[in-house]
Amino acid sequence: MYQAVTPGVMHEITPLTPGDCFTISSRIKKDFDFPLHYHSEYELTLILNAKGAKRIVGGSIGVVDDIELVFIGPNLYHSWFNHQRKPGDIQEVTIQFHKDLFGEGFLKRNQLSMLKSMFNNAQRGILFSQETAVGVLDSIVNLKQKTQFEAVLALLSILHSLSVAPNIKLLSEPGFASEKFAYKSRRVEKVFEFLYDNFEKPIALAEAAKIANMPTVSFSRFFKKRTGKSFIDTINEIRLGHASRMLVDTNYTIALIAYKCGFNNISNFNRAFKRKKQCVPREFRETYTSGKVFI
Repeated sequence: MYQAVTPGVMHEITPLTPGDCFTISSRIKKDFDFPLHYHSEYELTLILNAKGAKRIVGGSIGVVDDIELVFIGPNLYHSWFNHQRKPGDIQEVTIQFHKDLFGEGFLKRNQLSMLKSMFNNAQRGILFSQETAVGVLDSIVNLKQKTQFEAVLALLSILHSLSVAPNIKLLSEPGFASEKFAYKSRRVEKVFEFLYDNFEKPIALAEAAKIANMPTVSFSRFFKKRTGKSFIDTINEIRLGHASRMLVDTNYTIALIAYKCGFNNISNFNRAFKRKKQCVPREFRETYTSGKVFI
């Protein structure tokens, strides 16, 4: 069941009941026919035989390969579209579970740190490698045959395998999601809180270093080591995430969105946006409002 909330984006009411640990649906279909949507549950989606289709997850637009395995966090916009997919049957397996199925008291244990990290990253959408997808394919497909407690154990085993998988790709920018992200360093968390609160303003490296209580040069190295990105790249990623969300959720002009997201002129905004997403803001907005996907 779907409810229209944002133009072109639907709120899905999933079949998951409060008494369920998770639900799983397995479908053979000719086309992708679900609208762009979101829901409050976690979702693990396996798609076979849909090469050439396009995927939207948050602020990300991508091309589907022979096998697609994506983990999506609560309230993150997502859907798949036919685009250049060749005719044929698509196999789709979708697992949905409550965001409190594995509570904070459970996930904070040392042995589950990788699982907690994966759930945190799912707020941006995670695309797993072809090798990882192939490795868990049978377990996912056969999960529907498990019963009661065995099914829960099997799901936990699948999630554990995915949490330690290499070569994952985070799909959407952190600024697109409304949820806060957790980091292993309190200093990094404080800096990100500052960036989220001030992304629309000019931000100097020295300001962030002061938040972290570190010398500027030391902070620059520390930040890149902990996040994998430079400070400037991180700011731009947050700004583009917020801009993507505004393009979807508001009728603001592109120039106003650029200004509200900290870009000093629309030309810089367009260049940064296209460099990140391979399309300009106008095309990105059309993707959400018309179902057309530009790459």
